[in-house]
Amino acid sequence: MARKSAEASMNVSDDTIVIKKYANRRLYNTASSSYITLEDLAKMVRENVDFAVFDAKSGEDITHSILTQIIMDEEANGGQMLPVSFLRQLISMYGNSMQSMMPSYLDAAMTNFRENQSKIREVFGKGMQNNPITAIHETNMAMMRVAAETFIPGVGGKGGAKKSSPPPAETSSDEIAALREQMAAMQKKLDELGK
Repeated sequence: MARKSAEASMNVSDDTIVIKKYANRRLYNTASSSYITLEDLAKMVRENVDFAVFDAKSGEDITHSILTQIIMDEEANGGQMLPVSFLRQLISMYGNSMQSMMPSYLDAAMTNFRENQSKIREVFGKGMQNNPITAIHETNMAMMRVAAETFIPGVGGKGGAKKSSPPPAETSSDEIAALREQMAAMQKKLDELGK
């Protein structure tokens, strides 16, 4: 009964496991009534277990910061997945007009990747020479560059170096049209592979 009242006050669903973080930095799983680690939380994420982390004293939802800490730990422990160029571009998006659009864009890009993961594995299994991962990565990076250059002139140069003048509007339109064609071609290839 105590768990129900805690969940109700923290606005979580019945399926969500409540994790409390105490001042001594310990994490307490209210579902299993046990202390856990960040590694345990990472495992829960990989197993698609829904949880929310709250500060035990204030009741503040700190799930975002805990998940970010897990990513930092993974990156620091040799599991580097985020390229430096991506991190630089991501950091450059903070504090500008595109910041509010980035969460939905990144979420959609990751959802698209996960939905096509089995098709991509199948392509690798067949040993195709045209690597779809590279094509998807290049398309995503090109889309981010075009978006950054369109909304923040001078951001999209190599290594984060600023360009002296913004790109002409017609060049951006041409790049967007080319990207759309590439995405349509990739989708067609993936659809054919899925049959």
